[in-house]
Amino acid sequence: MAAGTEKLPRTRFYYGWVIVGVMSAAGALGMTFATINFGVFIRPMGDDLGITRAMFGWSQTARMTSGALTSPWIGGLIDRFGSRMLLAAAALVAGGSLVALAFVDHPWQMVALFGVMGFIALGGPAGNLITTVPVARWFVRRRGRAMSLVSVGPFVGGVIFVPVSQLFINQWGWRGAWIALGLLGASLIIPLALLFIRRQPEDMGLSPDGLPQAQAAPSPQPGSGNPGPAARHEETSWTLAQARRSSAFWRLTLAFVLSMFALGSIGLHRIPNFMDRGLDPSLVALATSLDAAAGGVSTFLLGFVAERVAARYLGFAAFVVMTLAMVLTIVGDTPPMLFLAMMTFGAGVGGMMLLQNYLWAEYFGRAHLGSIRGLVTPITLLFSGLAGPLAGYVRDSTGSYNSIWWISVGLLAVGAVVILTTPKPSLDNVGASQVAL
Repeated sequence: MAAGTEKLPRTRFYYGWVIVGVMSAAGALGMTFATINFGVFIRPMGDDLGITRAMFGWSQTARMTSGALTSPWIGGLIDRFGSRMLLAAAALVAGGSLVALAFVDHPWQMVALFGVMGFIALGGPAGNLITTVPVARWFVRRRGRAMSLVSVGPFVGGVIFVPVSQLFINQWGWRGAWIALGLLGASLIIPLALLFIRRQPEDMGLSPDGLPQAQAAPSPQPGSGNPGPAARHEETSWTLAQARRSSAFWRLTLAFVLSMFALGSIGLHRIPNFMDRGLDPSLVALATSLDAAAGGVSTFLLGFVAERVAARYLGFAAFVVMTLAMVLTIVGDTPPMLFLAMMTFGAGVGGMMLLQNYLWAEYFGRAHLGSIRGLVTPITLLFSGLAGPLAGYVRDSTGSYNSIWWISVGLLAVGAVVILTTPKPSLDNVGASQVAL
């Protein structure tokens, strides 16, 4: 029987599933915060304020750059104290920034507000750490399915809030829509975080996956950064220094750098791209919501498959699907092609995001996961942040995104090969021993 697939003993309800539910809900509600729904604002804001596509790209760059600066710090805080207060603060910052977006009159104001959101806000790079790292700490053997459930949240949010955002714009204009979305997201996420989030199972006298703790070691003190060993839950746990010395760390980083550049070039601009081709904005919003639905389905299914199949093979498949989605976006100019491109894109992104959240924990363990991902995140985001405005400049100067998008297709193909050829590393290769968790 494959590792991690054996039946686990039945116990009382495990609080880790509450963590999963809250983080999934937070991910869904975080889609109000100028994430996938930002694309439906580009045309009305651009037409009203004369903002170029490149400036919209720079907004995303500002968010990613500020997130890159704070991610190592955020990751360390998550390891030490958990996400309870961080998640509440993130929702407050994001909601306030969206309300402020309703009052911008100049492009630089929009860019500055996105920079503020990136420091800690949901939907940005730090927000992803806040909602996914804690889940990995609550699960080991059931980590795949737990990650699938929490990762499906943003896609459910996309299904709901992309058309809702367009509806708000139609009803109240883009300014009123930003206010409504900011208040909605913050007012729901903050109480969820404060009431339900806990740092790790040992803080509640539990062990990962909810297995009996008869042989578990004493729970660690808060702030120690050590999740506390339990004899029934052994996985190889790497420190940040050990991870940095492994080739797998840098190969995975390269693969995700390439994928994030490709996603940065197309993620923001694909919605206005289809509108530029004469497709109805409401139809594009509907297709985008189906994109999110496809992402949710692929994320949910892959989480269970990841417990049985090596993550690098699933990562390779996700890269291939994402590459196909980009090709369809480049050539698509009819409603059927719009829906096909969007749904393929969603399936590919769903797989890539789930595998990225799952794979780092699977390769390097949960003890120092926040710090490890906190180092990787700024590296990938710096490249992704450049792609958005670069694609905008290409479109502003040539009238088309195609040239930068074809380059991104090639980068995704390279990333697929890199991740396929990167097996799970061993601590023996860096001269360290296994740590029981």
